[in-house]
Amino acid sequence: MNKFNYCSIYAPYFKQFIAIKQGLGYVSLRTEWIFLEFDKFFKDNGITTLGITRQQVEQWRDTRMNDSSSTICTKYSVLGQFCKFMCKVGYDCYIPRIPPNPASNSFTPHIFSCREITDIFQACDNMRLYDKHMSTILFIVPVIIRLLYATGIRISEALALKNKDVDFNQRCLIIRKSKNGQERIASMSDTLEEVLKQYLLYRDRMPILRINDAKGYFFVSPNGTNPRQGNVYVWFRKALALSSIPHTGDHQGPRVHDFRHTFAVHSLVQMSKSGLDLYYSLPLLSTFLGHKSLGATDRYVRLTTEMYPDILKAQNGIGSYVFPKSNNLSYDGND
Repeated sequence: MNKFNYCSIYAPYFKQFIAIKQGLGYVSLRTEWIFLEFDKFFKDNGITTLGITRQQVEQWRDTRMNDSSSTICTKYSVLGQFCKFMCKVGYDCYIPRIPPNPASNSFTPHIFSCREITDIFQACDNMRLYDKHMSTILFIVPVIIRLLYATGIRISEALALKNKDVDFNQRCLIIRKSKNGQERIASMSDTLEEVLKQYLLYRDRMPILRINDAKGYFFVSPNGTNPRQGNVYVWFRKALALSSIPHTGDHQGPRVHDFRHTFAVHSLVQMSKSGLDLYYSLPLLSTFLGHKSLGATDRYVRLTTEMYPDILKAQNGIGSYVFPKSNNLSYDGND
């Protein structure tokens, strides 16, 4: 027996909505379960006219007194998405607001402006080493910062790259050690290719045994060791200071990981300016970033609309209503 055998007047619309979410690459299992609850409510209350009213929403809410605040927020989010969808297909519905969630994490990553990115690049290029340390990683800093912004890969993924993972013939990077344990490919732009080749030109002059070995690390310090993330953070903080970008501290950033967030937001802006439908292009960005589902990626749409409020004016397709608002969802900024 199909556990999602909806029976209310909204049954065909539940199925249509879920099909749209799945077609966009969204994991819909939670939505299907929540729809089962709404379906039972509409059926038990004898609702036979399409068009969800405020009274119906409040009546449903009175039946969920034992749900936690986070569960209520999730259900309101799904209901709000569905009501917007119903409005789009021609049925007036009350669109409920998502109630505040006391357990939510309000972390917001720092999205670097184009001016800030330019200033950081310039700062990295101008930093100098006044003491001779064979363990220093200063000479890789301008390269790795540009790599993070140009590809959106994580700092751990960048430092784990081996020589064999940087393919100039195919113009791509092979990410083998990802957070989610899945291999993926990151494309290499013309400018990034130029930067990486310039780095190799100088790196290979260092007297390090088997520096070109296919299984050797792509990024190395002068003593031949693989750099640590903490060392990258030290130089990044210095670049921020030289760029007059305040560092809040206490894990609030700006952080090295914020280059990944910036890459995502700037990519969405570029896609929109190129005439691509933002929501239908989102699965491409999700795959490129190595997310398991669109749930982690759709936050970038919200960040993009907050920073560029005019960016979604032309994005009026039905697909724009199947993504949840994320202002009440727990998020630590480390996807």
